[in-house]
Amino acid sequence: MTSFNNYVAIIGDISGSRQLNDRQEIQQKLKRLLSDINDRYKNDLSAQFTITLGDEFQGLLHNRNNIFTIITEIELILSPVEMRFGIGIGEITTDIQFEYSAEVDGPAYHRARKMIDQIEKLQSQYSKQKTNMMIDSGNEYLDQLLNSTLSLCTVLKSRWTARQKEIIYTYLNHNENQYKAAEYLEISQPSVNQVLNKSNFYSYKAAIDTVNSFLSNLGSRLND
Repeated sequence: MTSFNNYVAIIGDISGSRQLNDRQEIQQKLKRLLSDINDRYKNDLSAQFTITLGDEFQGLLHNRNNIFTIITEIELILSPVEMRFGIGIGEITTDIQFEYSAEVDGPAYHRARKMIDQIEKLQSQYSKQKTNMMIDSGNEYLDQLLNSTLSLCTVLKSRWTARQKEIIYTYLNHNENQYKAAEYLEISQPSVNQVLNKSNFYSYKAAIDTVNSFLSNLGSRLND
């Protein structure tokens, strides 16, 4: 048995998946996407992202620097499919299977599951907080602050059009270089800049980066 306290478990879920007309096609797209993420972010992962229940997947990270880069990428590529993400920070109390995270367990995953359930509960309420990402770090007051910030981020990105999402993804995928994104999309750099500003992308990115930076510096080093 192993027991550490610095892992980040992410559980992702497709909202209303059973009502999707192209559910099988989306599942295959998700499978290919997770394979690509596992390859590109392998240095961040303790256990690869794995589809566990058809429409749900999970992964385990020891490096916190790219938590929301990964989440944002999944959201933008699978759009307009709506997603939910539970993030749990804590121990893993089983042996870690890198290639199959479904066999890994511990408080980090329990907290991520709790957040998925909490998001689903919020979405079912008549008067509700709008969010599709929640964190449980084990610190109630800290989590209130971080989750309030993530809620505001959810509101911002919920207003993005399909075209705005395409440009934002291309911009991110080209190392946040407007000129390279414009060249790839065959549009002008001012057009990219206009979309990023009109969508309030920079406000979204600043808030997400702040949360990610805080999580990256939270706690001690793995194995300390």
